[in-house]
Amino acid sequence: MTVAPGLILASTSRYRQELLARLRLPFEALAPGVDEARGPKEAPEARAQRLSLAKAEAVAQEHPSAVVIGADQVASCEGRILDKPGDAATARAQLRAQSGREVRFYSAVAVLCRQTRFRAEFIDLTTVRLRPLDEAAINAYLEADQPYDCAGSLRSERLGIALCERIDSQDPTGLIGLPLIRLSAVLRDCGYALP
Repeated sequence: MTVAPGLILASTSRYRQELLARLRLPFEALAPGVDEARGPKEAPEARAQRLSLAKAEAVAQEHPSAVVIGADQVASCEGRILDKPGDAATARAQLRAQSGREVRFYSAVAVLCRQTRFRAEFIDLTTVRLRPLDEAAINAYLEADQPYDCAGSLRSERLGIALCERIDSQDPTGLIGLPLIRLSAVLRDCGYALP
């Protein structure tokens, strides 16, 4: 029987760590130290893919025998990228702009092992339509959830779900930032024992 290599999540995101922990595989989470600045005229999907691969490569370089997971999520509304807001004023402006509109969440994943030359990349798209939001709804949500570390200010796994009119996705964990359905299949290919 082949023993699966060590598993590293190239992320300090508590959301991604909680999601990966659902698979009940031992893993380590390490900060990738990647500059997440936008490239000029970079499309949301391309940005997510570039950053997920850069994060995985940065950690894999230091841990060549490990299987490293890099992930990134980029949200966009009507072609405009919505970063993590960082504060209430930015979150309020983002939610006003998304009110009654469709928001796309691109969750990209790269899985690498330098020693075995394994490489897999994929992207999950989740489309969310927010209901029309008034100031009272926005303020109540921000006070309750404080989603300042969430792309587009939407924390759907908590009260943010009440802001949604519809969610279209092949993988509900993709919206939170780490699509586990496809990732499980990739990790099986790497030799990890998953049901």
